[in-house]
Amino acid sequence: MWIILLNLNVWSFPAILFGAFGLFGSAIAEIILISRTRELWWDCWQRVFDIRRIGRRWHVVIWLTFPVLNAVAILLSILSGSDLPEFETAKSLLFEPWRILPFSFFILIYGPLPEELGWRGYALDGLQVRYSALVSSLILGVIWALWHVPLFFMKGQWQHDVLKFGTLDFWTFILSPVSLSILFTWIYNNTNRSTLSAILFHFMCNFTGWILPLTEQARLYGLILITVSSILVVIFWGPKTLTRRYTRKKFPTS
Repeated sequence: MWIILLNLNVWSFPAILFGAFGLFGSAIAEIILISRTRELWWDCWQRVFDIRRIGRRWHVVIWLTFPVLNAVAILLSILSGSDLPEFETAKSLLFEPWRILPFSFFILIYGPLPEELGWRGYALDGLQVRYSALVSSLILGVIWALWHVPLFFMKGQWQHDVLKFGTLDFWTFILSPVSLSILFTWIYNNTNRSTLSAILFHFMCNFTGWILPLTEQARLYGLILITVSSILVVIFWGPKTLTRRYTRKKFPTS
């Protein structure tokens, strides 16, 4: 909020400190909440680090969903008359491969890790105690979308500098988390509540966005593809749990 009120660039000092606090806000809240009981603490970190919860086929879903969706969205936009993206980041990393690791680490820290500790790491379980997986996903998706709205008013943020508030890109971006949240819950529930699966899926969403960038028209196609994918998941896996199981798993509570 201070960044917006003072009209600071997010990468300037001290705006970067305010931004870091906001970025890690959901993770900090989760750590405070789970520290109340040993059971919650142990359960939380086990779900973050236990990669064995993620089966082989779910690794395929996690690592390939966004590259496929973005590639199809780009193809559809080209067929509709849009220009081919420049792929500047992909070219840069190809010619300077030593940058891939630090770039990936930045992508991981700048969103996927801190956000998913709060969203899927804590909030989703509490919602699923009360509601179906579909309703829980939609509630969390709306909160997730609103969480990103302030970025459109912060100089230096991609949302502010490129997408712009109130444009078609703005609505495409804001509506995406609602549909995406269904896919996240689908993967999360089918990987034995693996927070790591959500972190990796979120990472691939952001990483792919840089490697296979979308034009305005392609972003609209991307939203349509994500929405259709989410609808298919609900139809074939069922809205109650988004799994082949028809009874809800028991979640640790405080």
